[in-house]
Amino acid sequence: MPAPELPPPRSSLPEAAAHFGAHVLASAAAGDHDAPAATGGAPGAISLPVSPVVPAVPAAADAPGASPPEPVAVSERDAVLERLLRGPNGLGTAGLRLFLREEPPVPAVVSLPTTPLPPVPLPVSAAAAVAVAVAGAVDTAEGTPVPGLYYHPVPEPDPERVEEVSRRIKAWAVDEVSLFPDDWEKEFDGFSVGRYMVACHPDAPTVDHLMLATRLMVAENAVDDCYCEDHGGSPDGLGERLLLAHTALDPLYTTAEYQPSWAASLQADAPRRAYHSAMEYFVRAASASQADRLRHDMARLHLGYLAEAAWAQLDHVPEVWEYLAMRQFNNFRPCPTITDTVGGYELPADLHAQAAMQKVIALAGNATTIVNDLYSYTKELDSPGHHLNLPVVIAEREGLSERDAYLKSVEVHNDLMHDFESEAAALTEACPSPHVQRFLRGVAAWVDGNHYWHRTNTFRYRLPDFW
Repeated sequence: MPAPELPPPRSSLPEAAAHFGAHVLASAAAGDHDAPAATGGAPGAISLPVSPVVPAVPAAADAPGASPPEPVAVSERDAVLERLLRGPNGLGTAGLRLFLREEPPVPAVVSLPTTPLPPVPLPVSAAAAVAVAVAGAVDTAEGTPVPGLYYHPVPEPDPERVEEVSRRIKAWAVDEVSLFPDDWEKEFDGFSVGRYMVACHPDAPTVDHLMLATRLMVAENAVDDCYCEDHGGSPDGLGERLLLAHTALDPLYTTAEYQPSWAASLQADAPRRAYHSAMEYFVRAASASQADRLRHDMARLHLGYLAEAAWAQLDHVPEVWEYLAMRQFNNFRPCPTITDTVGGYELPADLHAQAAMQKVIALAGNATTIVNDLYSYTKELDSPGHHLNLPVVIAEREGLSERDAYLKSVEVHNDLMHDFESEAAALTEACPSPHVQRFLRGVAAWVDGNHYWHRTNTFRYRLPDFW
């Protein structure tokens, strides 16, 4: 089945769901930046104010007889931001502007397999509107949250979207890429990836956009399970397998004699078939910059896999800081980094590459990955072999009991979450661009949706009996 060609992402503030990033803006609207989380956690919710749009000053030529405007002092920070938003200049860069022309070209009409759900416009007073939308919200999600964990509840994912994404992803896995044998079907269904992705991307304009993230999530898990973990994975020879799989994301350009052999290799096993197909769908909907961003983050992920495999081969338990360094690479980072593609817009490359933005994305990935360590703790203890996770490493390296090491891991997660939120708030203040604000709200929504899925997936996870 050919990949649908979604309209290219727009570098402007598009329509978004009213509940999108609700917790991020609610505290700003209430003027209460220090209120404890709904879970009873420590303060620290970020405030992402929506800056008003300042109308441009008309040029003197546009107002005959008018006096030239008084010069306005521009701070160094504002000058840098203006340069980033202005985009590239020079010969041949006219087509690379950030903002659309006054009369943008009409994209070709594309027949999508389902009628998209109508997006809800983001009001001018977004903070106030979101605060009203979530007033009195109750955390009704099933499953037991880790006691003491700092998190934000999210609205239940749209059941119609969950059902449709679940149907489509299974059809893709079975019919398009032959991802798993029949006896893995129950495990595939129990993963509940449709509910996962709908919870993580509440602003996705259509189901087709959600499917971009869903295929990639399933493909990444196939690589992890079949190459690294307990579905045939092994640290032996992992580097070669990951390198060849990575060429399904980052194509090989070689001579005419050897190109066919490489092309045939993309169908050699289920992980490569899944990577290749998921990436084909993604690049048709993403900009070139967004696609290259994903390739970069997938290389980071594979580097983290290799570090963990090296420790397994040596039967080595790393220091806690070394483990956390590995987890900054072997983590969920590729998922929130594509939130703009899934949302149907683009955070410009210059803004994405800023050190402050990279720090926020890294902290989000680190926090969400420790969530996985905490919820999958008992599952990994019950699995064959010696699985490294943060509680295991802290217990070994710091001489703590299993219970105390687990509780300290909760503290590590909470510290990472507070750092993520404070850094995101600082970035929003320093760079009051609507593109930055929407992207940060998308990352925050992914962080919360990731916790929701781990908490509610009782098919896969159960908490240790430490309380």
